[in-house]
Amino acid sequence: MSDSDATVANATGLRTPIVAVLGHVDHGKTTLLDKVRGSAVQEGEAGAITQHIGATAVPLDTIGEMAGELVDPDDFDLPGLLFIDTPGHHSFSTLRSRGGALADIAILVVDVNDGFQPQTLEALDILKRTQTPFVVAANKVDTIPGWKPQEGLPIQQSLDHQSDRAEDRLNEKLYEVIGQMSDNGFSADMYWRVQDFRSNIGVVPLSAMTGEGIPDLLTVMMGLSQRYLKEDMSIDVTGPGAGTVLEVKDEQGFGTTIDIVLYDGTVTGEDTIVVGGKNGPIVTDVRALLHPRPLAEIRTEKHFEKVDSVSAATGIKIAAPDLDDAMAGAPVRVVRDRDVDDVIAEVEAELSDLSVETEENGIVVKADTLGSLEAIANTLAEEEIPIVRAEVGDVAPRDVAVASTADEETNEVILAFNLDVLPDAEAQATQDGVRIFEDDVIYQLIEEYEAFVTDIEEAQQEQVLDKIARPCRFQILQDHTFRQSNPAVVGVEVLAGTLKRNSRVEKWEDGEAVRVGQLKSLQDDGEDVDEARAGDRVAASIDGPTVGRQINEGDTLWSQLPEKHAKILEQEVTEELPTDEREALQMYLEKKRNRDPFWGK
Repeated sequence: MSDSDATVANATGLRTPIVAVLGHVDHGKTTLLDKVRGSAVQEGEAGAITQHIGATAVPLDTIGEMAGELVDPDDFDLPGLLFIDTPGHHSFSTLRSRGGALADIAILVVDVNDGFQPQTLEALDILKRTQTPFVVAANKVDTIPGWKPQEGLPIQQSLDHQSDRAEDRLNEKLYEVIGQMSDNGFSADMYWRVQDFRSNIGVVPLSAMTGEGIPDLLTVMMGLSQRYLKEDMSIDVTGPGAGTVLEVKDEQGFGTTIDIVLYDGTVTGEDTIVVGGKNGPIVTDVRALLHPRPLAEIRTEKHFEKVDSVSAATGIKIAAPDLDDAMAGAPVRVVRDRDVDDVIAEVEAELSDLSVETEENGIVVKADTLGSLEAIANTLAEEEIPIVRAEVGDVAPRDVAVASTADEETNEVILAFNLDVLPDAEAQATQDGVRIFEDDVIYQLIEEYEAFVTDIEEAQQEQVLDKIARPCRFQILQDHTFRQSNPAVVGVEVLAGTLKRNSRVEKWEDGEAVRVGQLKSLQDDGEDVDEARAGDRVAASIDGPTVGRQINEGDTLWSQLPEKHAKILEQEVTEELPTDEREALQMYLEKKRNRDPFWGK
């Protein structure tokens, strides 16, 4: 798109609505975007469809061609749709403007067979939090058993070609999706039944593979944008540009560049801009504005052409000095005729809105963009997992140094989302015993960390259980006295709990615990053992008592529990105890608390 084209497209002062595509991995986000792109090239002139940076602009006339009789371009004032093609909910949350989501409208892609998955729920949460209007694309209708594909047809026309059985199967799946929307607090229905898209979410059945239902999706997106977003799309075309950084990249011949989505005003090749950076706002002068060539050409080659200026909404690459510390997700502002300090303050204010709350102790979090960082921080806050340091950028040795000084093993951790771990950081982490978890799916990253914490806690509890006395009720068997004293050796059966070597032994007389001696050893079939469990019969050597005096065959004996140990068992590790051991503990506590209600509390 040339500069003159950009000016014409925005002559009305209405910018193109920005559309984000969200959904669970493998539910068809990329396929859907590819289909829209490919169809756009086929239906329009290849040169009219410009593949911007991280976005595909589809002009209104081309949408009219793709949607056929469903869309009459004369009914619309908006110039078309700009699809952000960095699929994934973390990318969506990255696209920020003025404290909200950059996307004006969203498509939530759901596999009609799989229904809602963890990332679907995360995407819904983001949509709810940012109050972004959206529609549900119920994808993969072509995989319904018995479906006869009808390439590119509107969905209701395609349904006319299907058997009753196939249509019934599809309806069953669609109503499951509608039910899941309801479970998550959204009222939804087939889009053709929705009267008010503000109070009801439209569901569009489609196939990203065959193109069925794509005309419907484009029609709904244009209709929604025209009806509810037209006022918001009004911009001062010639005003100073405002945008969001999508990516920071090294480009041969230009050095470090930023790919941005411009959502307001204009940026020219002579402007001074302020960009959010890791160490605060960066003030720099534009050296070049770079557009990729039209979509058909850049599939195989990355050739850029310089342009003098561009207007919103569009994707553009900016080459300028000092961009090394620029951050994906950060604001970009054109200074133009404003005071540079005022613009810096504006960028600082937006950066502070995106800052993550940290604590004195916690884990280190690194992410590819500010939006990702914020999304992870929100999820960690919900799980009550503290953060000590949160930054954008690859994992470096300094991050390992911070993690290695953590006060607890569960905090000697770095969560790395969708980025690289520098080799020297990896070596340092191995040396310092710091665990680095890497993933490009937020919920998986946090699940991996939580599993790690659970393993540590279980290991710690096992150590605790090894070091403390265990509750046990056992009985001396009749006719099983092998030695009367010094030490007494008797056959016993464990009734409940765990009988451990070196335990102190007591019995209850008239509501009082009376100590009878110490268990020196246990033997099972002549073999020494460290412990015996409920149901086991073993020979017990007890130092202290004499059989026939302090103890007798048939007596029920107990392992003595120090009060501190009983408190730990009841309050910290009860869930880890076997059922019979919990039972022995409760009986022991009841006996103690009959005399002292506060014992072990």
